[in-house]
Amino acid sequence: MRNDIETIRDVVLRERKLAVSDREWKHRLRGYGYAIRESETGRYVTSVLRGNDLCALMG
Repeated sequence: MRNDIETIRDVVLRERKLAVSDREWKHRLRGYGYAIRESETGRYVTSVLRGNDLCALMG
């Protein structure tokens, strides 16, 4: 059984492959309720509604 973090990461990375730019990718993610937060330590998937980090983005 897959855990939530793996599922979120798979959706985010799949949408990145389908998008032609970072801007489009981030727009597509909003439809799922996700956003990307960039920091010095890397990218993180965050919840649009709650604003909290859901997982680190690898890949």
